[in-house]
Amino acid sequence: MLNPKCKDQDTLARIQYAVDDEKDANVLANQQVLKTPIVRNGAKATVGYVPEVWKTWE
Repeated sequence: MLNPKCKDQDTLARIQYAVDDEKDANVLANQQVLKTPIVRNGAKATVGYVPEVWKTWE
């Protein structure tokens, strides 16, 4: 779900190389590193723009 092309490459690198216990907190504090949109439909989810998948959801 991390966007390798995000503008904030320094923060992205810090998150990628952080210890596992700190990654979630760092992502929540720096949501600009996430690939968007994140679309949820119940237990299903997609990352990125994929309308062809969304059309198959009920």
